[in-house]
Amino acid sequence: MTLIQWFIFFLIIQIVHYLGTWKLYEKAGRKSWEAAIPVYNAIVLMKIIDRPTWWTVLLFIPIVNLMMFPVIWVETLRAFGKKSTTDTILGVVTLGFYLYYINYTQDVTHIPNKNAIPKENTVSSLLFALVVATLVHTYFMQPYTIPTSSLEKSLLVGDFLFVSKFHYGARTPMTTVAAPMVHDTIPVLGTKSYSKFPQLPYFRFPGMQQIERNDIVVFNWPADTVYQFFDRSGRRADKPIDKKSNYVKRCVGIPGDNLSIKDGVVMINNVPLQLHDRQKLQYFYTVKLKNDFMVDILNENKLNEYQPFYTIPTSIWNKPEIKNYLTSGINSAKLEEVYKDSTLTTVSGYINNTDYEKLGMDVSRRIANVNLTEDLAQKLKSDSRVESIELLIHTDEGKRIFPHTKPWTQDNMGPIYIPEAGKTVELNSETLPFYKRIITDYEHNDLKVTGNEIRINGQIATNYTFKQNYYWMMGDNRHNSEDSRYWGFVPADHIVGKPVFIWMSLDQNIPWSKAIDKIRWERLFTTVGGDGQPVSYFKYFLLALLGWYGYSFFKKRKAKTS
Repeated sequence: MTLIQWFIFFLIIQIVHYLGTWKLYEKAGRKSWEAAIPVYNAIVLMKIIDRPTWWTVLLFIPIVNLMMFPVIWVETLRAFGKKSTTDTILGVVTLGFYLYYINYTQDVTHIPNKNAIPKENTVSSLLFALVVATLVHTYFMQPYTIPTSSLEKSLLVGDFLFVSKFHYGARTPMTTVAAPMVHDTIPVLGTKSYSKFPQLPYFRFPGMQQIERNDIVVFNWPADTVYQFFDRSGRRADKPIDKKSNYVKRCVGIPGDNLSIKDGVVMINNVPLQLHDRQKLQYFYTVKLKNDFMVDILNENKLNEYQPFYTIPTSIWNKPEIKNYLTSGINSAKLEEVYKDSTLTTVSGYINNTDYEKLGMDVSRRIANVNLTEDLAQKLKSDSRVESIELLIHTDEGKRIFPHTKPWTQDNMGPIYIPEAGKTVELNSETLPFYKRIITDYEHNDLKVTGNEIRINGQIATNYTFKQNYYWMMGDNRHNSEDSRYWGFVPADHIVGKPVFIWMSLDQNIPWSKAIDKIRWERLFTTVGGDGQPVSYFKYFLLALLGWYGYSFFKKRKAKTS
């Protein structure tokens, strides 16, 4: 919405308010015209309903104001003696228009100082508690659950976090009409939780710090057109920025950096990125054993992420029509020969279950690509059962890697300039693929390309100046992370917040029947950032809680005896 549209919308709200309450203002001893003056009418109304003046501010905070309106409707009804359950339900269900009925047809009396009667505040107190929870959730601290292993070793699947909104500055909601305390989908119902109209422009409050390299960041996934997670129907959704799916990754490139990746190592301005001391990178390594010990190796080291190799009878593999079928990638199979003997051929790649069974294949117990940290790879090298361990470097990924025009892989790509607000880059057929989405989707320009001619908003353009900062996000689980390598830059207006605290952690591989073992006790009440090994503050929390209960018990006991 434009500023003029917002102004007209604001005036309509004021007119609706005036027409529905001006007689009630008079009955409260005020002037009817006071109901028509924007902002001032809200201040006067707070006096009429015996609520603090600062509540007026809450009426102008996006999302929070949606929760405040029902509170104000109920409070206004109660200020004029309409305090029954029926009155409360009608006030909320009719979106406040029940006040019109009261205003024009009922002879009501204003009750000053109504809040001196405690039992009359129950409903409005519950509503206001929801307002406070929404305020905290939207502007200060938001819960988040780790769904994938892309930051494994730092953040585990099943970690429950608190994400700070104020570290990088709280972003005001752009989607003004939405269900509180949920993201893009209403739980159980599975329906959309928001309306795309109206939309507010992007605004962020000043933060405590800037995003730095190696910060773990929660952000809205820029490329999100997912209608609903796990929905395979092919439906697309053009979502508002703040309703795009939440992702969590580590920032490895900040505005102004030149980033490249060389054999899996992130380079910033041609210097290897310095890792955080809690950061443990993972890559797939090809682990080859002397005998059939693969299952033992995996179980002993609790390794769950691996890509099996397969064996196929050599007599079958050597048939030209079968080899062509399995290696072409045209069908639901693409295999590559690793080595063979007269009996069995070992292959890597993927194949569907039907062909796997039909061809008499099996999983190799001597070789696999296993996801390992460098420390664990070194440990396995010293294992007498291991013949060799080699870091897997991907060599061919087609056009999957951003900007989808170069023969890059997830392990070797770049250099890429990460845009900085106010900086200008040259535009030509070589550079445009890097910044096309920025120009059109993120900074809302009209882009047309005819041959070698580039036009932005109708004007021939040979360069472009960025309007906001951008970041490059990656997972520590380098070979098992969907990140900026695949969809590019993260705009500043997509930043949600900074994970700061793990309050609960559940092992997804252990059933609830073993609840004590399922909880990762050593991760409870640990900080996400900081230096050195994470320390659990859970025992200190329990001691403080016991101390408080003990203090309260003896205080009450002493009061009774005296």
